[in-house]
Amino acid sequence: MPNLDLPILVVDDAKFSSMVVGRTLRNAGYRDVRIVNNAPEALELIEQRPVSVLIADWLMPEMDGLELTDQVRQQDEQNNHYTYVILLTARESVAALSEAFDRGVDDFIYKSDMTKQLIPRIFAANRMADRQNTLLRANALLIENNRDLEATNIIDLETGLCNNKYGRERLGKMLRHAESRGGSSAYVLCGIRNWQELKRKHPPTVMSELAIGIARRLSTLIRPIDSLCRIGDNQYAIMAYFPNSDHCSTTAFRRVFDGINHKALKTTAGYISVEAGMVLCRADAQNGTPSLRNMEQAAVQGLVDAYETRRFTETSPDIGEKA
Repeated sequence: MPNLDLPILVVDDAKFSSMVVGRTLRNAGYRDVRIVNNAPEALELIEQRPVSVLIADWLMPEMDGLELTDQVRQQDEQNNHYTYVILLTARESVAALSEAFDRGVDDFIYKSDMTKQLIPRIFAANRMADRQNTLLRANALLIENNRDLEATNIIDLETGLCNNKYGRERLGKMLRHAESRGGSSAYVLCGIRNWQELKRKHPPTVMSELAIGIARRLSTLIRPIDSLCRIGDNQYAIMAYFPNSDHCSTTAFRRVFDGINHKALKTTAGYISVEAGMVLCRADAQNGTPSLRNMEQAAVQGLVDAYETRRFTETSPDIGEKA
């Protein structure tokens, strides 16, 4: 199903052409379509709110489609975002198209057949832009986790929980234990989706209280035999072993998900609600033992999906080299 809320920006100095494009998109059901008549104005709108698809005329005064693409790629780099760029053109030479691809253009629509080509190309653009931005978000989460690694200390000084260094050691031991004894290993990644929004609203002292409150809440919700670590500013990990693989499921951790999402935390600024995303990364010993890296990558990718769906999701790692 197409995403009818896909953010699209149309840029064409010819008002009739932009009107035709806008009407075609709206007739197809797309609701978030903005239209401007020059490149500088387009850049201003993208700065205010990024788009997934940019449809621009190749030949425009002040700044043509290739120059606009250069500027958009610079903004994308700064914002950790990817914009799928489609140029409207009457030029069909191989040299011209090759130059445009080298400048970062993703696709073309020939004006002579615009109304027939437009909607199928938007379907493809939607899929590609979504895939690229999902990868960028996953990579950003991995970078965030890496920055929070502590070289020697295994304790998170703010919450008193173990940190990512200890968590990785514990996960490695658990995977080896499952390999020798059978059963399943569970790596549950919990991220506070609205953490950055809360940081803009509250001072560091309140955010520290909130982090401590989350740590305490999670500690009361897990089993005594499970391990809980703070692995990032807004991310927590639960490591658990299940001798019976049938018991390793999201149901076993449902109370954790509900407990952190459905009850506000008390701080000096009042009660604050957090929005937690959770993913269970499950490894069954009978299927082989994954590496630590594969477990972590699968969990991070799953957390991105959990943020988008706002559901407690489940995933499995690729089985590669031994942990």
